Amino acid sequence: MLGIIEAAGWPIWLIIVASVTAVTIIIERLLTLRKGLVLPEGLLARAVQEYRGHGVTPEMLSKLAATSPLGRVLAAGLKNVKSSREIMKESIEETGSAVAHELERYLSALGTISTITPLLGLLGTVIGMIEIFGAQSPTGGNNPAVLAHGISVALYNTAFGIMVAVPALLFYRYFRTRVDGFIVEMEQQAVKLVEVVHGDRH
Repeated sequence: MLGIIEAAGWPIWLIIVASVTAVTIIIERLLTLRKGLVLPEGLLARAVQEYRGHGVTPEMLSKLAATSPLGRVLAAGLKNVKSSREIMKESIEETGSAVAHELERYLSALGTISTITPLLGLLGTVIGMIEIFGAQSPTGGNNPAVLAHGISVALYNTAFGIMVAVPALLFYRYFRTRVDGFIVEMEQQAVKLVEVVHGDRH
């Protein structure tokens, strides 16, 4: 592997840094964007039961908000349970925007990596081509060692750039879809909470 990196020249280090960053983001998001952590099963029902049984208390709100992103959204609604429907919805929307921003953390960086790594590979290809042309001597001969190194730089960087970009793009799309689904489900549960509190649903 070290021999391949040496053959690929200095441009490969840019792609390696991008790949390490992408892998780190992917692992972090896979651990963070689990449904059980974001949308715990039955949390809305438990929150409603607690509200009906004991009312809204600071301890209940802090405990609910600490459970998950969905818990934060529901706690924001219950915090304004004595206010009008509109104020309750506004509070939920404000907290929901913050939660959505947190769920989308690092996704733009992953999308950027999927876009720039083929360009970094192209940069390596151009540098390799420059070395190939530089191997040509004024008399028409060429230096085989420089020529071979230039070809290695051109091909390895192109290959590595694509190898990093494809998984990064796939995971970016996967996480993007997952987050969008979480946000829609949070909105639906928040609406149910408002309807239950204001007597429109039992």
